[in-house]
Amino acid sequence: MSRRTKGIACIVASAFCFSLMNMFVRLSGDLPTLQTSFFRNAVALVTALVLLLRDRERPRVQGRDWLHLLLRAAAGTVGILGNFYAVDHLAQSDASMLNKMSPFCVILFSWLILKEKLTHWQVLAVVTAFVGSLFVVKPTFSNLELLPSLIGLAGGICAGFAYTQVRILGLRGVHSTVIVAFFSAFSCLVVLPGMILGFVPMTLGQLLCLLGAGLAAAGGQFGITLAYTFAAGREVSVYDYTQIIFSTVIGYFVFQQLPDGWSFVGYALIIGAAVFMFLYNNDKLAFARPKED
Repeated sequence: MSRRTKGIACIVASAFCFSLMNMFVRLSGDLPTLQTSFFRNAVALVTALVLLLRDRERPRVQGRDWLHLLLRAAAGTVGILGNFYAVDHLAQSDASMLNKMSPFCVILFSWLILKEKLTHWQVLAVVTAFVGSLFVVKPTFSNLELLPSLIGLAGGICAGFAYTQVRILGLRGVHSTVIVAFFSAFSCLVVLPGMILGFVPMTLGQLLCLLGAGLAAAGGQFGITLAYTFAAGREVSVYDYTQIIFSTVIGYFVFQQLPDGWSFVGYALIIGAAVFMFLYNNDKLAFARPKED
């Protein structure tokens, strides 16, 4: 397979895994976000360390790679905490959609950091996506879900920055397992003190749910890291939105959740903008391309 095809396959698999992760987090019940986040990253850390130990050629990290690893880990940790808080307080599909602002943020941060060209059509797509997110957030003082919606949106923005760092690390030749291991270790250390202070005893069922969330998260983390290592975000990011389909189906059959009409409007705007940007980047929209002399 081409690197682009591998990237698409990885990001779709990642989307499915992250949908399962959100389901297990919700099924685990009313547990502190820090406690949930710790278990989510601990399983991924163990998985990454096992893979590193089995690798005969030890991957190396040099120079500025450490800075990008740190930025990826810090932004990713904030993104996870924001997403988990939203999952605990919103419909699963709403929380997933807010987290899926990250592909558009990858475009913006790639323009700012990697100096990739950003056309007015791409700007229009990003603006449309943010307008769509407002339909999901429904910002009004009478909306009791405003705070978790804003926190979920902030988590999506931080995730976009984190994935931009993943792209940079991939271009610099840093092994994907190293990226996952460093991020997982960093996140575990950050949330460990708060988890210990606010630890809530768990039933066997809750523990199994968190372990399931950790396994699913490990699959999702490896998948999305490989995806942005294989191909540019503009080539594969649109497929990340398959998580909305997976989450909506899971939310309906497992939790009997059905998003309201305004949320569907937001979904349509964001997914429509993503599809437009995908077609534009693949030269499928002739009217959006400048005519050659």
